[in-house]
Amino acid sequence: MAAPLNQQQQQLQQLQQQLAAAQTQAQTQGQTQSQAQQQLVQAQQLAAAQAQAQAGQPALTQQQQQQAQQQDDSVAKFKLLIPQLKDSLQNLMRIAAQNLSQNTTIDNGQKSNDTALQRFDKSLEEFYALCDQVELCLRLAFECLSQSIDSAKHSPNLVPTATKPDTVQTESLSYAQYLSMIKSQISCAKDIHNALLECSKRIASKGQI
Repeated sequence: MAAPLNQQQQQLQQLQQQLAAAQTQAQTQGQTQSQAQQQLVQAQQLAAAQAQAQAGQPALTQQQQQQAQQQDDSVAKFKLLIPQLKDSLQNLMRIAAQNLSQNTTIDNGQKSNDTALQRFDKSLEEFYALCDQVELCLRLAFECLSQSIDSAKHSPNLVPTATKPDTVQTESLSYAQYLSMIKSQISCAKDIHNALLECSKRIASKGQI
């Protein structure tokens, strides 16, 4: 808050200097004092507009941060896509009905309207594009949920980070137990890697024979 106050004080000093210069100019060039006051009012309006613009910048930054968080969140993006998908489906059905009605009129030998209808393939492509985006969001959300479940399954008890004994959870793992669990997981991963490597060598040796 100190920086905006200093800026306002500097702006007021600049306005006072402009008023003094305007009064001097009015005396030397024959201008009236009302014209100098008009110039001062215009300068004040300009300073107020600049202050409002500076005050609006933090709100815009917060809005951009919220939009960025929504883009990173697959569930929030899915919720935003559902109304668009609904509108796209309604538009697709409407265009399909119009094209079907026009084709039926032509097949019956009647004169159809000369008005150009929207293309069905473009609306269908737009609908499929939204469906693909929805599918990607759901897959990403499912992967995140699966990783969270696996993490809770293989490491259900977290290591306490609190330094006070009264705040430590009794169900938490000690650091030694946590290291032992990590070592066992690393050993299991190495065993799987060695088994796959040995299997690939056997398959390669049989292929050479």
